[in-house]
Amino acid sequence: MGRGGRGRGGRNRETRGGDGTEAAAGPGAEGPVTGIVRVGGPGTVTRLLRGSGPGPCGAAGLSGRRCRGRCPPPPPPFEPPPRMAGHDPAPSCCDCFVALPPHTAAPAVVFGKNADRPRHEVQEIAYIPSAVHRPGDKVQCTYIEIEQAERTHAVVLSRPAWLWGAEMGANEHGVCVGNEGVWTREPVGEGEALLGMDLVRLGLERGGSAREALEVITALLEQHGQGGSCKEEPIPFVYHNTFLLADRHEAWVLETAGRYWAAQRIQEGSRNISNQLSIGTDITAEHPGLRQRAQSQGWWSGVGQFSFAEVFSLAQQPPRMEAAKSRYRAGKELLQQHAGRITAETFMAILRDKDSGICVDSEGFRTAGSMVSVLPQDPALPCVHFFTATPDPSRSVFKPFVFVPGLKPAPQVSSPTFSDDPAKKVPRFQSTVDRRHELYRRHQAALELMEKDQERGQELLQTLRDLEKQGLEAVNALLAGNVAPKPEELAELFFDCVDAEMKFYK
Repeated sequence: MGRGGRGRGGRNRETRGGDGTEAAAGPGAEGPVTGIVRVGGPGTVTRLLRGSGPGPCGAAGLSGRRCRGRCPPPPPPFEPPPRMAGHDPAPSCCDCFVALPPHTAAPAVVFGKNADRPRHEVQEIAYIPSAVHRPGDKVQCTYIEIEQAERTHAVVLSRPAWLWGAEMGANEHGVCVGNEGVWTREPVGEGEALLGMDLVRLGLERGGSAREALEVITALLEQHGQGGSCKEEPIPFVYHNTFLLADRHEAWVLETAGRYWAAQRIQEGSRNISNQLSIGTDITAEHPGLRQRAQSQGWWSGVGQFSFAEVFSLAQQPPRMEAAKSRYRAGKELLQQHAGRITAETFMAILRDKDSGICVDSEGFRTAGSMVSVLPQDPALPCVHFFTATPDPSRSVFKPFVFVPGLKPAPQVSSPTFSDDPAKKVPRFQSTVDRRHELYRRHQAALELMEKDQERGQELLQTLRDLEKQGLEAVNALLAGNVAPKPEELAELFFDCVDAEMKFYK
């Protein structure tokens, strides 16, 4: 693979809005709100297709039609989550999926990810517009400062609210990236460097295709390394990373061990990753010193085929990676079961699957946010990205986002900012702050109410699922070319869907 990504490194002053001002973010935030997605206000989701009126279940009719008895079947009985009683000895992490034709139902690439994080960590949705930067500019990532690129693409991110990078996201060119934690024969370092989540954002901001994003990530990885705690707690939680990258035409799996890496190109079918090395001998591109490193450490004889997973995986896997094996197998089986029929709805169902462990709800870790994207191969059609912005996708709503000019901001899915942030002071994480955004607060209050009253919980969950279903129907009509909403209607789409969900929690 070419090394064209090396010149892409750089600084982004996270200007959220085109006026160069820094962020804002919701209730309790300091500074003006200029560009993270805004929630609340008089808008309704009906604007997308100029429909109106609620369905029989009470949800606003995004498609402009009543449900006519076509609401989804009742969800399974509500099960309240266990209360936190400490930390899981073997926390789960994440699962990421991609499907391409012929496994997809339409000529499109479908991407999905669950971000499994510490139970009380808040995930926010951040939109950062494209920008042009001056020569010599720097960008402050979570822990270190690096050179800025000349230009950065517009991105939408689902990220832990305390850090700069992201668990997953997309850019204006239809590129999606998600990461997973792994532990390999290369030792993890507690010294601060780039987080895997920083590399997700950097790849999206600087890569106009999945391949370009991969080149950006590998170049920065080789230059700066990866390291630093990945959890907002005084005791470090450190790992290396694997990545799944996709665009309208192909996908890549990138797996790392320290500064070393291997990549596999996916051009058809489906693929998943889940907290373990999975690239065997089918290596499309690799670090130039990868095999020499393996030989020098006695991990590979230099004779016969080279399997990245076999050579760099730990002989004794930590419990969290052993647990990931069953999730990886379950995810692979689910992809195969739906091969040829995979849609956004398919991936939403997979991400909600608790029997497989893909949807996590345990004492210490849970699925903090989820994302599904549809990337049509027809460049005339928009890419659509769905985000929950709330924990546990089985009890959350996937809300659609489309890149268009003049996006209506929604600060109620943006966490507060703090002038004395414990994540930005050294020593770090010596105190705690309340990072909950408004949608998170209302969603959590609704979950507590649902735990106390199963009947009311079932009714609310059914209503939310119907709202999501109507949003999916409207997006499917858009992608099928059956409707042509105005750009300003698409600019308000995410706002309207969040606003509609908020109203159900009042």
